[in-house]
Amino acid sequence: MANILVCDDDREIVDAIEIYLLQEGYTIYKAYDGEQAIRILKEQEIHLLIIDVMMPKLDGIHATLKIREYSSIPIIILSAKSEDNDKILGLNIGADDYVTKPFNPLELLARVKSHLRRYTMLGSSPDTAKSTFFQVGGLCIDDDTKEVTVDGEAVRLTPIEYNILLLLVKNCGRVFSIDQIYERIWNEEAIGADNTVAVHIRHIREKIEINPKEPRYLKVVWGVGYKVEKQ
Repeated sequence: MANILVCDDDREIVDAIEIYLLQEGYTIYKAYDGEQAIRILKEQEIHLLIIDVMMPKLDGIHATLKIREYSSIPIIILSAKSEDNDKILGLNIGADDYVTKPFNPLELLARVKSHLRRYTMLGSSPDTAKSTFFQVGGLCIDDDTKEVTVDGEAVRLTPIEYNILLLLVKNCGRVFSIDQIYERIWNEEAIGADNTVAVHIRHIREKIEINPKEPRYLKVVWGVGYKVEKQ
């Protein structure tokens, strides 16, 4: 079962989240600022991080930025409704999802399960996963080893970014709307998904395109959605 790190300076929130996660059999680690979270991540094998935005010493945004330098574990950001800009910023620097306070614990639990499922699949053993290789021009995805390269250079993606790119590459030339992308990747109804998907698309472009403003691979079809261009 997965190890989950919960980080929030409000200890009551941490304890409440712990109760729900323990009922599902997860092992819980707790931190109360970003510095503690980073220390635990380096000392323990953590499979998913839930982290608040506003905290002392090191906030959730800067902690996520530091964590993404060496780890691709799923990160779910907790934020108040007044912190919309922080949500988008968090997604921009590598967080996978966000949940708005006050939140429904069952919704948070569903998101945890969904991200852990994708993360487990991303790290699945080549012995148990069907070997599949996709190539579009110089962009290559080995879905057996979960490796992405562009012109021979390795590209490091988060699990969400990988799954979005894989969806578009496997269906090269086909246009997917924002709602279609969200529903296929997050496995839930797309309600107000525009910003979430757009941020991940922009982040993928920054990693796979020479000039993200003039993308070769990941194209926008205005008023419709996104596609990976056939080469």
